[in-house]
Amino acid sequence: MHYVRRMTVIALLTACAALALGATSAYAQKWPVRPVRLVIPLTAGGGADTTARILAQKLSENTGQSFIVENRPGAGGNIAFDYVAKADADGYTLLYSPVAIAINPTLFEKINYRIEDFVAISYIGDAPLVLVANNSLPARNIGELIELAKARPGEIRFSSSAIGSSSHLASEVMRMMAGVEMLHVPYKGGPQALQDVISGQIEFATIAMPEALPQVRAGRVRALGQTGIKRSSIAPDIPTFDESGLTGYTVMTWYVAFAPAKTPTAIIQRLHEEFDKALKVQEVRNRLRDAGMTEIVNGPPEAAAKFVQSEYQRWGKIIRALNLQAN
Repeated sequence: MHYVRRMTVIALLTACAALALGATSAYAQKWPVRPVRLVIPLTAGGGADTTARILAQKLSENTGQSFIVENRPGAGGNIAFDYVAKADADGYTLLYSPVAIAINPTLFEKINYRIEDFVAISYIGDAPLVLVANNSLPARNIGELIELAKARPGEIRFSSSAIGSSSHLASEVMRMMAGVEMLHVPYKGGPQALQDVISGQIEFATIAMPEALPQVRAGRVRALGQTGIKRSSIAPDIPTFDESGLTGYTVMTWYVAFAPAKTPTAIIQRLHEEFDKALKVQEVRNRLRDAGMTEIVNGPPEAAAKFVQSEYQRWGKIIRALNLQAN
């Protein structure tokens, strides 16, 4: 009797699970039925913002619903990360994040989210940064900048798009490898950090390529080096840090789309299918490359999650080696 009752309960639970799975799959097929927000942890005009808007346009065209880019800068990206971590897990609030999401859990003493509060949708691609200097700075390459910093310890200032951003840590890694002291001045976005380099209030900044190149080509700043392992095809005249004497140096920013952790697997899969469809369009790929994304990866959720976890481990070691801590 107890056996029969137990089997009946198991059968009911199995049926309920099947119904729930079917309902979730049906919901995923109907998604999206209203606008989707794509939250960016930085200000408008930067590399993350530019590439996100390119994708949002194609996603809107393909799905028939608006993908709205929403900038939520501040606290090194933590405002945006916390907001998305606590959003409804229904596929309508997404995060388009650069490397800061893998950096901040180690860098910041206290945050209100964990990296486990997100589930990866798609690893979009990679982009190098460019170190740009004020035109009056007496340094024409990375080697000369390092020599200048050695001669003036603690006097050379560098700006970044945010504390803990790839913009910040690219310069910190250079400082550590070269054994020099410099002063970091954080901003709330790349455009602001770059503007003070142009005006001369700051000596240099390491900035996302889409933001840096127009100012370099207009002659407002001087490019001393790019952070990739090889020269970018859209800026082949700018040498890498490695070529310039900082052997083994490479720092890339990257972009990954996320959803809140409890988003159903069927919806994550549907989201990835839409990103995959957009990233396979040649016009989109061309525009992303023109915006500085040197490699379009288009990695699926599992690969994206594994990559982000590896970056979390890698940057954790670097931050501890640099003895960096943010409040």
